[in-house]
Amino acid sequence: MNFEAIVGFLTPTAVFVLLLALHAVLPGRPALGYAHPNTSQTPARYRLNGLLVFAVALAVWAIALLAPLDWLWRVKWYAIAGATALSVVLTAWLVLRAPADDRPGWVQWIEGRSRNVMFADHVDAKMFLYVYGGILLALNVLAGAAFHVGQFGDALNPGILLHATMWVWFVADYFLFERVQLYTFDIIEEGVGFKLIVGCILVYPCLFPVVLWGTAGLPAPDIDPQLDLLWLGGAAVVFLVGWVITRGANLQKYTFKRWPKRAFLGFMKPATVSDGRKTLLVSGFWGLSRHSNYLGEILEALGMALAIGHFANGWTWVYFVYLTAFFIVRERIDDGRCASKYGELWTEYRRKVRYRLVPGIY
Repeated sequence: MNFEAIVGFLTPTAVFVLLLALHAVLPGRPALGYAHPNTSQTPARYRLNGLLVFAVALAVWAIALLAPLDWLWRVKWYAIAGATALSVVLTAWLVLRAPADDRPGWVQWIEGRSRNVMFADHVDAKMFLYVYGGILLALNVLAGAAFHVGQFGDALNPGILLHATMWVWFVADYFLFERVQLYTFDIIEEGVGFKLIVGCILVYPCLFPVVLWGTAGLPAPDIDPQLDLLWLGGAAVVFLVGWVITRGANLQKYTFKRWPKRAFLGFMKPATVSDGRKTLLVSGFWGLSRHSNYLGEILEALGMALAIGHFANGWTWVYFVYLTAFFIVRERIDDGRCASKYGELWTEYRRKVRYRLVPGIY
């Protein structure tokens, strides 16, 4: 095995250690999370500094302080292997450190034994895994764009740069609204197991940039320059519409969970259905479909695909097709879980909000 392969294999671990150090030492703002009814009525305490860690990581990458700008692109296959190994090691550590329960061993491995793991009273395992995954995702995309620029120079595809910009926006937006994540299913309910860990260490940062695998090495598409505004502008509009829907839906739900009677954005008054114990939101974005946030992310993925410009190339559409299929399946799983959790209240909710993902269509 050559030197580049070894270093590439170890790169995800090196990035993990570097980001963990930054996350631990950089200042963060304290935040209260959700008080889980099955564990404590006291809100969990968090320390959030993802945006600052992201900014420092981007600066380190931009000045090529630790490696060439396209390093992560050049070693991506070795890094994928290294991220897989790191996922297994972290799962073994984070799962086996907790007492076993009555579930089958493989279920405990996949779903974890602990809902939350906190170190030194201010490093939350889940929130750091999202910091790592988001930042490495952005760096992988930027490395792919840097490779493309180095290959083609003035003949580059502007769509690659737009595609990379969309991903950086996507990650920066998450960190800007990092506190909202504290009120999501992933943080409240999901255990710290292989499913979560491999998602944040491997799938999210290393596989989501899949479109660039087959397009970063291509020249600009054969599109009439007079149509550039339609092509690039149209892709940007689709992406931004998706972002507005996703961010709006998530912020509306966050606002409702923290301040149930507050009108979102000052004009979206909360309408609800309730059984006297549990309450569900049926207005605004959440009155249009049961998962407007999923629809928004699908539109963001469509905008990213359109930005590439190689419309007949299958690689262009891989992420969009994957995400669409994933959310269709996930919505069905969510529906079953909610039906079990809410009972007749969920039946009433379905009557109020008829569409699963796309208002008026599906």
